[in-house]
Amino acid sequence: MERTVTVSQQGSFAHVLQTFALSLLVSFIGMLIGAMVIPPSLVTLFIIVEVGMLIAALIIRIRGKNIGYGFLYTFTAISGVTLYPVIMVYGGLLGANVVSGAFFATAAIFGGLAFYAHRSQRDFSFLGGFLFAGTIGLVLMSVIGMFVNFGSMTNLVWSMVGILIFSGWVLYDVAQYRDGVAAEEVPLAALNIYLDFINLFLYILRFIASIAGFNRN
Repeated sequence: MERTVTVSQQGSFAHVLQTFALSLLVSFIGMLIGAMVIPPSLVTLFIIVEVGMLIAALIIRIRGKNIGYGFLYTFTAISGVTLYPVIMVYGGLLGANVVSGAFFATAAIFGGLAFYAHRSQRDFSFLGGFLFAGTIGLVLMSVIGMFVNFGSMTNLVWSMVGILIFSGWVLYDVAQYRDGVAAEEVPLAALNIYLDFINLFLYILRFIASIAGFNRN
């Protein structure tokens, strides 16, 4: 989508990345709060709020409006709270060192993809339809996974598809934002990149856990 905004009205790509980085920090603080303050019985409530906020952000965007910084940082803090139990499960399964390594691997992959999308000046808009359909498929798989226990092979394929799809989202979103966005669109742009990063991280963890499952078998 073309954006015809003046420099004074524009948020640079660097500003988007800075907001994204701050969002990660807020999410980490949310994880600490989840670890020290939030009882496990309330995590489900936070998940419901998180999903509700995602739906609200989508509706706001469809209506041609934008979210604010308060919405962004509230969402990422809640996201951190809901991430903590997931990270703890993977930590117990794989070990803290492996989880940390997965995070740094995610950062390296994300950085490489973002650098390529920014410097190459290629148009990745053709990926939009495929990525959207693939994301819907991943959501459906997640819903089915609540009722069906997938085997190691299914989890391995699922995780590989997830890694590919969210790697594609990184390329797509960075290409969309590399020339800057309207100032009021910065929080939404940062939210999109935050979701790309977190989901890429989670699917890398799922991939490693699937490999570990094969080794145990």
